[in-house]
Amino acid sequence: MANEYIDIETLKYLLYDVHELEDVVRQDRFKDHDKESLNMFIDSVKEFSDRELFPYIKEMDEHPAYYEDGKVIVHKQVDVIMKKGGEMGLISGTFDYDAGGLQLPMMVYTASAFIQDAANNHLPGYLGLTIGSAELIVHFGNANLNDTYVPKMLSGAWGGTMCLTEPQAGSSLSDVVTKAIPSDKGHYKISGQKIFISGGDHQYAENMVHLVLARIEGAPQGTKGISLFVVPKKRPDKNGDLTPNDVTTVADFQKMGQRGYCTTHLGFGDKDDCHGWLVGEAHQGLKYMFMMMNAARIAVGRGAAAITMAAYQASLQYAKERPQGRKLASDGKKNPEQGQTLIINHPDVRRMLLLQKAVAEGSLSLVLLASKYFDLKETLQDKDEKEKYGLLLELIIPMVKTYPSEMGAQAVSNGVQVLGGYGFCSDFILQQYHRDIRIFSIYEGTTGIQSQDLLGRKLLMENGKALNLLTNEIMQTIEQASKYDELKKYAAKLGDKLQLAQKVIGFLIGFAQKGDYERFLSDATPFMEFFSNITMGWVWLDIACHSKNALITAQKKYTEEFYESKIHTMKFYFKYELPKTNGLADILMNEEILTIAGEQEVFN
Repeated sequence: MANEYIDIETLKYLLYDVHELEDVVRQDRFKDHDKESLNMFIDSVKEFSDRELFPYIKEMDEHPAYYEDGKVIVHKQVDVIMKKGGEMGLISGTFDYDAGGLQLPMMVYTASAFIQDAANNHLPGYLGLTIGSAELIVHFGNANLNDTYVPKMLSGAWGGTMCLTEPQAGSSLSDVVTKAIPSDKGHYKISGQKIFISGGDHQYAENMVHLVLARIEGAPQGTKGISLFVVPKKRPDKNGDLTPNDVTTVADFQKMGQRGYCTTHLGFGDKDDCHGWLVGEAHQGLKYMFMMMNAARIAVGRGAAAITMAAYQASLQYAKERPQGRKLASDGKKNPEQGQTLIINHPDVRRMLLLQKAVAEGSLSLVLLASKYFDLKETLQDKDEKEKYGLLLELIIPMVKTYPSEMGAQAVSNGVQVLGGYGFCSDFILQQYHRDIRIFSIYEGTTGIQSQDLLGRKLLMENGKALNLLTNEIMQTIEQASKYDELKKYAAKLGDKLQLAQKVIGFLIGFAQKGDYERFLSDATPFMEFFSNITMGWVWLDIACHSKNALITAQKKYTEEFYESKIHTMKFYFKYELPKTNGLADILMNEEILTIAGEQEVFN
């Protein structure tokens, strides 16, 4: 079972060698940790995932969460992960010691959660939403809210959710209508509906703590009038006894994938007895929620990368075992008397496998890089360095969330194709991964929303300072790669793509400067694909630099084949993926306008 769903060597290589976790651990916040203790933690998560997560992934798909008599019923392994998540520090890992946490680097938490996601992507979300809601209380809640809710949540006894979406609003949070009416007893009366609430109810949590966006009566319209509230399913009294809080589970959405991860429709205040407690200041709810969004979007990218990795491992194993056809000889003929060859020897199968490898490992590297920026932003003392990593994080976050989700779906589709007809059958898990990953481009802001954030906000942030910082990081890698004869031409190619990016960005910004923001953002999604493609070229060139250095300095922790495979995959990416930027640039700099609504009706 060791590598049925994950390549643990690649995970540790990227974590320690490429992204240099030990440099991060030198920060004061992490001084109690070292490589040995962190490796023990990661290995324990792997052993737990081997035993309690991976064996149940197909079963959870075949026996999904369901709604019955006002309750959501989920698989018994939810009970296991909630309890063990509390015991092992999988929930509390990144929290302060004072809150009952382990003060782990985000990089380590990301690595451990990646293992869990790859093993069984239906389960870690129950922990992740509990973490996110507890973080909101810790950062912005008063002492009473912290004392009442956080310990139970970090132990896994109580679950948590974040309730943003409403039936009439969708992603348009300015249209939230859930109401909060002040009472004379220090709480608010909450009434409204929330939909698509991941992990919103199940039988294995004694209580569910919902973090709810609502509008206080009389608040201004739009996002400026939204506040954040703790709204438990059951409200605890001063003795710790729990009373139903008029939170109703209306339904559980039945989904095409991630069927073991429940997604609920919740009603608040149907009997006018739903109590909520304000978190922080009034009208600051969306600001608070989005201060936690970087971690949430790293988690989405991480989950998609993990499914891509698991699908790659499954299709690779199949390709190494499945005999079919014969290799084509140099004269273009096949010898029918020869025995069948394994399909991994067919060039087109190798192409599909290499695409999966490039996306899975590249996405993991990007997610770990974002986690590193997160750690440095939070722990560095130097003001300029803190700002640098904060800006770099903000700029890459839309790509961290989007590239693994969009390209991961393509990679998993290639995995299905490797299996041929069997890939479409429920006997094999590829079809499940294909269904499971599809939601990730929708989670925490769709691809279109992320793309507009990248082009419309992040590139222009601080007068382009973040973009300049990222360009400098890429140029450093290009300079390093240019020192190796084998990598020189790839460094030059990436340099050319940087110049192309400057040209495209200059063209698009021209529309913003003229005040034509609809035209400026109309092709934001093709721009996301274009810029992510270049960014991933940088990620892969960086991996190749570290691999080449290990080979020529004889400082090899892994086999020579391991390092050569990384360099080979970089070359594949530069041949098959990076050139797509040329076509995307043509699209982005085309003057013709075809998607902006006009007088002519085109959908007839």
